Amino acid sequence: MSYRMADRLGTPQIKQILVVITKRVTQARDQLNDMDSACGDGDFGTSMWISFSDARKQLDELPIIDIGTMILALGQAILSSAGGAAGPIFGSFFIEAGKVVKGKDELNLTDLAKMFDASLQKIKLQGGAKVGDKTVVDALEPAVNALREDVARNTGLAQSLTNAASAARIGCESTKGIVARHGKARYLGEQSLGYVDPGAHVMMIIFEAFAKSQETD
Repeated sequence: MSYRMADRLGTPQIKQILVVITKRVTQARDQLNDMDSACGDGDFGTSMWISFSDARKQLDELPIIDIGTMILALGQAILSSAGGAAGPIFGSFFIEAGKVVKGKDELNLTDLAKMFDASLQKIKLQGGAKVGDKTVVDALEPAVNALREDVARNTGLAQSLTNAASAARIGCESTKGIVARHGKARYLGEQSLGYVDPGAHVMMIIFEAFAKSQETD
């Protein structure tokens, strides 16, 4: 299978996407705290603000390196600064993705599908969560499935990233109707109904940043 240049993301493009992700997650601090207040301690947004702010500083200070090493560095910054369960989840998300594409200076759709699948498998292994448990997996797994399907169809990169973001958004919204089965929220039972899982919302932000990077004016 061959890819056109338009169907590849180079190091500068990936770095810009990562910068956008850190910006949008930190901007969502209050919204994420509100989501977490309904079924948690109410500090998830603050934790994300701290960790993704540190990750942004790491990105700004990095020399020109390969994509995988850059994504790994982002994940390690998150892992070392985020408290609670958020650090291992989102740190692992980027670390596992970075391992898959270490040494590469451009990514195609197959690379993206493989790296996000590795992230998914690691997160599921760490916490044992599955779709329907009201966690990040509810947004991540549908997005990964969409990418896998588009690889098989040889869909163009821009459309594939749009499809993945749409799947993540639908999965995120679905958590409103789910009773939490993981984390502190599981103790609230049906009180967690009607609220979006904040981790799933962050995952949606990540995939939307990739999709929006392909939009043209």
